[in-house]
Amino acid sequence: MTVRLILASKSPARTKLLAEAGIDHSILVSDVDEAAVVASYGDLDAHDTSLLLARAKAEAVASLQVAEDALVIGCDSVFEFDGEAHGKPYESAVAIERISRMRGRFGVLHTGHWLVDTRDGGSGATIGRVSSATVHFGAMSDAEVRDYVASGEPLQCAGAFTIDGLGGAFIDRVDGDPHAVVGLSISTLRSLLHSAGVPITALWDKSSSL
Repeated sequence: MTVRLILASKSPARTKLLAEAGIDHSILVSDVDEAAVVASYGDLDAHDTSLLLARAKAEAVASLQVAEDALVIGCDSVFEFDGEAHGKPYESAVAIERISRMRGRFGVLHTGHWLVDTRDGGSGATIGRVSSATVHFGAMSDAEVRDYVASGEPLQCAGAFTIDGLGGAFIDRVDGDPHAVVGLSISTLRSLLHSAGVPITALWDKSSSL
C-alpha cells in the first residue's frame, strides 16, 4: 500500500523527528494567520489553542490541489506556564523575561496534532489529539539566560526553549512524551493514523535501512 504523508509545517525539528522515525513525507507549509485564527475563537486555554492551530494548518494544506490523495498532518505547540499560554517570544527582551521566570520551575508543553485524509477511497478522517508533557527547568544564572537568548535559538520556539538543541542543557527532566516537547509525537501520529485505517508501517521509508 502506497500512502503519501504531507507535513503541514516548516519546522526543521518536526521533519527531523519524522525522518529519524523512518517515516517518508513531504513538506507543504500553510499560510494560516495564527493570530487571526485564535482571535476568531475567543478565549482558549493552551491545550485547546494548540489543537485549534494544528487543525487550521492541516485543513488549509489539505484543501490544496497538490494535497489530493494524501494524508496531511498539522501540528502546533503552545507552552502553558503560570496559567498563561505562551507561543514564540520573537523578541529578545520577551524571551529573557519569560526564561527568567521559568528557571527552577515547570510548565506544560501542549502539542496539537491534526490529521486529514484526502485519499480517494480513504477514510475521509479529519481528527486530532493533543500530546502534553511537563517540562522541569534547571536553576539558570542571569548570565546563562542572557547567553541562551543571545544564541537566537529560543526566539522562534514555543515557550522560548528547546529540548533538542542548546536549551536541552537547562532542562532537568520531562514527564510525558519528550517528542511532544520537540513538536510532534510519533506515538500520537501512530494513533491518528490507526483511526484513519493506516498502519504507521505503511509510511516507513523503504529506501532507508528499516
